[in-house]
Amino acid sequence: MMELSGVGKRFADGTEALADVNLKLAARDFLVLLGPSGCGKSTLLRLMAGLDRPSAGRLRWSGLPPSAGEIGYVFQDPTLMPWASAWRNVALPLRLRGTPDARARAAEALALVGLAECAEALPRTLSGGMRMRVSIARALVTRPRLLLMDEPFAALDEFTRHRLQDECLALTDRLACTTVFVTHSLYEAAYLASRVLLMAPRPGRIVAELPGTLPDLRSRTGRAFNARVAALSAAVQDLHVPA
Repeated sequence: MMELSGVGKRFADGTEALADVNLKLAARDFLVLLGPSGCGKSTLLRLMAGLDRPSAGRLRWSGLPPSAGEIGYVFQDPTLMPWASAWRNVALPLRLRGTPDARARAAEALALVGLAECAEALPRTLSGGMRMRVSIARALVTRPRLLLMDEPFAALDEFTRHRLQDECLALTDRLACTTVFVTHSLYEAAYLASRVLLMAPRPGRIVAELPGTLPDLRSRTGRAFNARVAALSAAVQDLHVPA
């Protein structure tokens, strides 16, 4: 679906955020970017989304690149408009494009994330997990080919986090979209990923690729899961990230 070749990013202040990043993203992939803070995971996601341009290298699509409406982006914070109802927040990308059935599409997206009855609710009346569901619905409302998720569950309690992880997997499978998911959690990476790319900082670069799990073998317990977590932990220990 997409290939990055020798991609680097240097900011105007001289900070080299990424260097020589090479990766191939396949259709329906669930790729997890795993690494410590400051390794350029979010920067890489922004390049994939077309929100920024690389300073070096190139990004190539197989066939026509997705339009802006075919890329969904879920940020670390729900970033909802506090004065607008849930459905209006979800419908925003469609209304900006002048889509005539924006409200119906928003209702459909809210139903997908289990919030059909909360369409008129304001963000302040929703729990943290529910606000993140609204954010995910907003990313899905355009029916994206590529879904980019930047540590969306990091601030949630473990119970909510597990539930939303499962719902995320079900939704991306149902919509047949390709997903790139950023995290610094070994357990989250081991559970979600079809592939894990381990990143090291200063400058950000990919240092290892580790296999994920097959959908029918996905579990948070058992030898296979524990072995994946152990492999990720060992790879992280080898990073020798400076203080």
